[in-house]
Amino acid sequence: MKYSLQEEELKEVEVLVDEGAAENKDLVVLNDDFNTFEHVINVLIKICEHSREQAEQCTWIIHYKGKCAVKKGSYEELKPKRNAIREEGIGAVIQ
Repeated sequence: MKYSLQEEELKEVEVLVDEGAAENKDLVVLNDDFNTFEHVINVLIKICEHSREQAEQCTWIIHYKGKCAVKKGSYEELKPKRNAIREEGIGAVIQ
């Protein structure tokens, strides 16, 4: 009987994969000099389903810190929201 080290190594790699890592992404909205506070607030309410108060707080963070994580989830969940925010003329990335 031959012993295959490759099979053992492949099994180890499969066990070490963190299945929850895909869920730990942030949708980050970026500051710019073009969009008004009101526009950013309305987009966060519409696309991210924020309350008005939450959207206002995120908008102030974006203004003062340059960016704010506005939603958590998997890449697949966040991608349509990122694209919709970008279509509104606001910079957004998934990190």
